[in-house]
Amino acid sequence: MMLQVAVLSFLLCSAHSFSVKVLIDGSDESSGNTIEDDEFTVSARLEKANANLGKNLGDPVVIFGDIAVPSGLQNADPCTARGCLWPKAPDGNVYIPFRISRQFSRRQREIIIEGLRSFERTTCIRFTPLERQRDFVDIQSRSGCFSFIGRRGRGQVVSLNRQGCVFLDTIQHEMLHALGFHHEQSRSDRDENVRILFENIRPGLENQFDKVQTNNLGTPYDYNSVMHYGRFAFSKNRQPTILPIPDPSVPIGRATEMSANDILRVNRLYACNSTSSNHHPKPVQRTVFWEK
Repeated sequence: MMLQVAVLSFLLCSAHSFSVKVLIDGSDESSGNTIEDDEFTVSARLEKANANLGKNLGDPVVIFGDIAVPSGLQNADPCTARGCLWPKAPDGNVYIPFRISRQFSRRQREIIIEGLRSFERTTCIRFTPLERQRDFVDIQSRSGCFSFIGRRGRGQVVSLNRQGCVFLDTIQHEMLHALGFHHEQSRSDRDENVRILFENIRPGLENQFDKVQTNNLGTPYDYNSVMHYGRFAFSKNRQPTILPIPDPSVPIGRATEMSANDILRVNRLYACNSTSSNHHPKPVQRTVFWEK
């Protein structure tokens, strides 16, 4: 009897150890945590689209995967306390002028516009066609997907490469950068919620996982945020680079649009309230809508 109990205990322990290893290795097809499952996540698209970023003259310095930084800066410290927020209008809305390059097809422009308008449904952010404003978002198709953090002044480029970045989740992701937000796994409290496996990160890209002293606006860490990278981001060996704590099997980085927490953060950062106007700005001529 004792022998039977010992054998049974051994088999149960072995099965448990195997199941944990399967989750960590990302080889359990039924778990939804394989590298193939992450092929169409925001981070996978960004990683693929940005493979050649920096090789062309004029490309900005990009850190954290898709965050552009002005020349001379060595990091992208939080700027929202230093004036990089977009200004609020007397009606309670935040109007952000934009221009879309003629590089995009008509269908691609429609997708981009839908991505911009998605902010209107749940926040006080209003992307409006550029007229003669000094500061605006200049949406172009450059060598990848990237954006600066917050308002930088003048025409600041948001790149949505035509070959891999024109998707709702990617558009929202880059525009959230332009509004002042970092990646979720860069949050100041990330070590309490995810474990970064530096041994699996491609050499030279470890700084893509640096932590930032962010203002988390009283919101919880969100695995479902459109700003969260997938578990295999920048992996050198098809093994996870990001694992949730304490349950490593929890899906991460799979958002297809802004989460409730993403929306809440925008509303808190920009102090959106019920006084914000829901009306659309008056139409403008198409000639000022597109890049000349």
